[in-house]
Amino acid sequence: MSGKRALIAAGGTGGHMFPAQALAELLLAEGWQVTLSTDERGARYAGTFPPEVVRQVVPSATTARGGIAGKLAAPFRIAAGVLAARRAFVRQRPDVVIGFGGYPTIPALAAARLMGLPRMIHEQNGVMGRVNRLFAPRVHRVACGTWPTDLPAGVSGTHTGNPVRAAVLAQAGAPYAVPGDGPLRLLVIGGSQGARVLSRVVPAAIALLPDDLRTRLLVSHQARPEDADSVTAAYAAAGIEADVQPFFTDVPERIAAAHLVVSRSGASSLADITVIGRPSILIPFAAATGDHQTANAQALAETGAAHVHPESVLDATSLARDIRAILTDPARAAAMAAAALDLARPDAARRLYDLVEEIAR
Repeated sequence: MSGKRALIAAGGTGGHMFPAQALAELLLAEGWQVTLSTDERGARYAGTFPPEVVRQVVPSATTARGGIAGKLAAPFRIAAGVLAARRAFVRQRPDVVIGFGGYPTIPALAAARLMGLPRMIHEQNGVMGRVNRLFAPRVHRVACGTWPTDLPAGVSGTHTGNPVRAAVLAQAGAPYAVPGDGPLRLLVIGGSQGARVLSRVVPAAIALLPDDLRTRLLVSHQARPEDADSVTAAYAAAGIEADVQPFFTDVPERIAAAHLVVSRSGASSLADITVIGRPSILIPFAAATGDHQTANAQALAETGAAHVHPESVLDATSLARDIRAILTDPARAAAMAAAALDLARPDAARRLYDLVEEIAR
């Protein structure tokens, strides 16, 4: 048992929280004590963290949203968060602070800098987020999930890959059953934001597929609650058996069972898809900061692991064409699955852990 303490700070989206959870799981296994620092929104995403992880909710805010009043109040909330984090660190000093991005990481990283604590960040995407870009020159290590990553001038990074949770590792490299004459499983996952276009276009694309293909489809579709009824109705009109939910708690198992995944290209989603090894059609979120989802998808597109559809030209006809091309060509589907697996970094959490150990010394 190491007896060391790690403070993990992460923003309130799955893209930040899933790799943070993966590192937390490994730290606990290595005998560390782990605290998760986040804001009230992030705390709602922390339910799948191991119960041994202490939750610490600190005030934070973003200057990018919330209107004039929100923008004016944000610096004061952030300052309050920094003071709260500093008081917590005085009571129980962490050996290392690791930030995973998002505005809720500002208090912990700022307090760690003020106190001279060992600190590092992990950037999941090919283009750094605002907060990580701010702190990159002010930490001891910068770990990168996607390579290459656009880093600030004078900052060097270490390519660790994006850590995946234990539930994903349990499915790592699961044998791929190529599409044949039986049922065909399609998984549609949209991430925590921007999934509305998938709810509109994917059912329309599937309705255009030939009868012999369409009637064999079993679809799992993650849709916003406000879109669930219309998506369910669209599939029913096309004669499709579909499981439509706002959130799947068993995404790794569904990826492993899928013949094809249609997804946004968030970093955590791509890490899951590559570690398990499945063909995919990726639709980068057009409004993502710095167009980072397109950067995330680049390696999969270049190696033939995925077809990438820019949202600006996405339509039902082209999407139906690609779905049909993959599901009717077992050799192509198998090659895409193998190419995805070649890009996987199932040891990303271990690589990140080694950096944590290094700076904690």
